[in-house]
Amino acid sequence: MKGGKVAAGIKSFFGSVGGVFKNFGTAVAKGDLFVKLSMLVMGAGYIRRKQIIKGILVTLLEAGVIAFTVLFAPQYVSKFGTLGTVVRESVFNMTTMKNEYNDYDNSFLILLMSLVSFVVWAAFLAFYIFNMISVYNLQKAAKEGKHINSFREDIQELLNKKFHITLLFLPVMGILLFTVVPLLVMILVAFTNYDQNHMPPGSLFTWTGLTNFINLFGGGGLTVTFGYAFVRVLAWTLVWAFFSTLTTYIGGILLSLLINNRKTKLPKMWRTLFIITIAVPQFVSLLLVKHFFADNGIFNSFCEAIGLTEALYNAGIISNMSIPFLTSPGWVHVMIILINIWVGVPYQMLIATGVLMNIPGEQLESARIDGATPRQIFRHITMPYMLFVTGPALVTDFVKNINNFNVIYLLTSTYVTTNQALANSQAKETDLLVTWLFTLTQDYYNYKMASAIGIVVFVICAVFTLVAFNRMIRGDREEMFR
Repeated sequence: MKGGKVAAGIKSFFGSVGGVFKNFGTAVAKGDLFVKLSMLVMGAGYIRRKQIIKGILVTLLEAGVIAFTVLFAPQYVSKFGTLGTVVRESVFNMTTMKNEYNDYDNSFLILLMSLVSFVVWAAFLAFYIFNMISVYNLQKAAKEGKHINSFREDIQELLNKKFHITLLFLPVMGILLFTVVPLLVMILVAFTNYDQNHMPPGSLFTWTGLTNFINLFGGGGLTVTFGYAFVRVLAWTLVWAFFSTLTTYIGGILLSLLINNRKTKLPKMWRTLFIITIAVPQFVSLLLVKHFFADNGIFNSFCEAIGLTEALYNAGIISNMSIPFLTSPGWVHVMIILINIWVGVPYQMLIATGVLMNIPGEQLESARIDGATPRQIFRHITMPYMLFVTGPALVTDFVKNINNFNVIYLLTSTYVTTNQALANSQAKETDLLVTWLFTLTQDYYNYKMASAIGIVVFVICAVFTLVAFNRMIRGDREEMFR
């Protein structure tokens, strides 16, 4: 069933794309002289239908793209295959009697500007196709005697009937410039050797194919690869994302049920106390907790005072006279999840409180009349309703926790690994994929491997999101709760 929906979606997508090209072909084949002339001068069809301003603007846009293609793009696109061959060198200029740099190549600039050129050309190609369809539609409208809008009427439509297009224009451009282009740059960098040893403008980097991915997944036959670290960091990332999401979600629901129970005294006071953790900035809370659980922190002092530290030492559970809450593998993993419960449960409590207030009272009353116990009501009514309403937020929380930089970094930034194999790959036991990526770029300038890891993170999040949402929204589950 699910495979059929996916196949239908793919078929629909390609059908839509095919329809656009079919309409373009029809416009080229059946268009009049001015429609065909629009293939060379894009505004010709509009000028023929007395849309003079629109025709001039479209023609100016075409001229701008042509100028961009002739004057700007070639100097970068021509070198895209090699990412540059001329290394920067200091040359003594006999005329000025000064040392000057030669006309060197910058690999990153070549990569970026070539990509910008490809994006501009792709966007212009799409605009060109739709422009041909548009002028052909104007021809048909004129032939049928229909009214053709003036430029002022087109503007009025964009502010009224088609206002949704006007509102979406800036967000779409923002996504294209600040999300799509950087994402494409990251993808391309993953197929190069861009690192500290190949850092523009002092030196060049070039294409290396799938080498970085082979090394990341443990292949390549190299003495030191990232494969060992990748498996362990990926495993901890998924474990962390699962338990941090599950514990805060269930904890928030249970806390909300407890506070809103009729037998609970002073519910507003309890709710306020838990909300205080939200009022305090998270980074402040996490840094304080980090010091509380340090080897010489408050909790270690307390454990030593009551004799717990000595008991654990004598039992061989710890090797020093301090409990390594945040400094030893195993201990640190458990502590991170426990601390995250304290930080994250209040948010989920507020969400759960709002949802629980909207559970149909008739269902709860009917269940009680039928003799259902509180546990049965929670299992068969409360939780299914919560999962139905908050399911998308739960998926979002899981993906957010995969990329939860704050909690991990602020609690473990001073953690030092004793695992040399991990250290060789600039990783440590507490790293998520995102914090490992940060370390590789911020401290070691290993952009090639960081980009490869970034692609892996994107694929994991995208696949999980698509599968989870597809399962949650299938069928008409809303009828169950009416």
